[in-house]
Amino acid sequence: MSLLRERTGGVEVLRLDRPEKRNALDTATIRALVDALTSVREDDEVRVVVLSTTSTAGLCAGADVGEQLDDAGGVARMEAFAALYEAVELVPVPTIAVCVGSCVGAGAEIAAGCDLRVAGDNLKLAWAGARLGVPVGPARLTQLVGLSRAKELVYTGRPIGGEEAVALGLATRVVPADEAEAAALELARALCAQSAPGLRTLKTMFRDLEGTTARIAHENELLVDFQRHGAGLPQG
Repeated sequence: MSLLRERTGGVEVLRLDRPEKRNALDTATIRALVDALTSVREDDEVRVVVLSTTSTAGLCAGADVGEQLDDAGGVARMEAFAALYEAVELVPVPTIAVCVGSCVGAGAEIAAGCDLRVAGDNLKLAWAGARLGVPVGPARLTQLVGLSRAKELVYTGRPIGGEEAVALGLATRVVPADEAEAAALELARALCAQSAPGLRTLKTMFRDLEGTTARIAHENELLVDFQRHGAGLPQG
């Protein structure tokens, strides 16, 4: 099992569990995440979702390039990634990412797709799209840090640490890596004390007013087209 689920009160915790891969995502794990996030949408008892990891080495190191896929399998995995990004966007309650260690590529996208982020002091957050030719990053990052800074981070792909993430407004705080999940759960419990209908309404308002659903849908189309007709993701 590469994804562990735990419910504590109204907080749903989803922990990626592929420590030997720094939680790099293969097709099966992507689909497990999509299924979990889809089920959350249908559960009125969920107040907050925390996306975390069983290892502080990384929330997610991106796609598992060691997964052996033929052309059709590569397209199917990219379609699964698109479904994952959409699923993160459509969660109707606040989402919190535990950003520790490697948060690269798909990991950075998951983190940016969440409403709030807690950073570990070992964070290496990076968008690797420009290096790999993958058209991903602008849909989410621009609205979080502004156009100029988003271009710099996406074009260069340079990693940023916890302190810089806080300075850019990407993270609410930075803590020792082994305390990051606890800090995220503390934040989640604080949100659970708020009005549940109010938070769901505000979540919808943020999504609609910022047009994030349409932005992500457009980027997803480009991602799948890149896999189908372009170079595609590298294979190990």
